[in-house]
Amino acid sequence: MFLGENLLVLLALAFGGALAVGNFMALINTRGAPKDSDYEKPPLGRSVLMILIGLVVSIWAIGSLIAG
Repeated sequence: MFLGENLLVLLALAFGGALAVGNFMALINTRGAPKDSDYEKPPLGRSVLMILIGLVVSIWAIGSLIAG
């Protein structure tokens, strides 16, 4: 198969990890921002939901790589 047999699983791991880590870093990065800065605090509910979705996809991908 072109680019390997586990390409879709590896892509799911990459996107899930990026989704989880990116949203987590966005929450942390704006915590200490001054009030008059251009930083906008991301919505907490949406960010937590995206972190959870990213973690579920990443765990699924790791499990698929181990099992297969």
